[in-house]
Amino acid sequence: MDVFYNPNGIGDVLIVPIKQGNRNHIKKETFGKVVKITDEQNGALLGYNIFDAASQLSLAEAGKITLTEELAANIQDVFSQNGLQEAFDVDLTPKFVVGFVKEKQPHENADKLSVCQVDTGDETLQIVCGAPNIDKDQKVVVAKVGAVMPSGMEIKPTKLRGVDSFGMICSQKELGLPNAPKEKGIYVLDDGYQVGQIFEF
Repeated sequence: MDVFYNPNGIGDVLIVPIKQGNRNHIKKETFGKVVKITDEQNGALLGYNIFDAASQLSLAEAGKITLTEELAANIQDVFSQNGLQEAFDVDLTPKFVVGFVKEKQPHENADKLSVCQVDTGDETLQIVCGAPNIDKDQKVVVAKVGAVMPSGMEIKPTKLRGVDSFGMICSQKELGLPNAPKEKGIYVLDDGYQVGQIFEF
């Protein structure tokens, strides 16, 4: 999970996104220097904004920051200090990892889709993929369920033409990598990558 801190662009505020929501239907509650953001219609937690972040948290970097156990514990302390009495309970497992395509089968209901079994180190995920260059025995970048893409899209379990899919095999363009090729296709990694390692980008 990533949080975001851009003091030059938006000011001294740490943005903690939890879930996507409709920005036209949000509710904001202020607890000292912490703003809790929920969905106005169903009450789902969408995230937090922590103001005066530099004085409350040890932030050694700016931009996208990977949430660690230490930073999560510090955020929990900030909640308490500002009168927000709730647990900051988030999933810290990596969401962008190196996967290995163990199997590739044609989709029964779509000629251009493939059903892949992808080893991500700690589990094997079934992922439906539409890339023309997907193949067995490739190392690829997998966005697991719960990942938030650079576009803001959240990866969720889904069905594609009737087949369950749990994640996404990514292209360079989808990852926002510089000089990404214009041709459609997933990012095939070289053998220097280890299955299950975090993919940094």
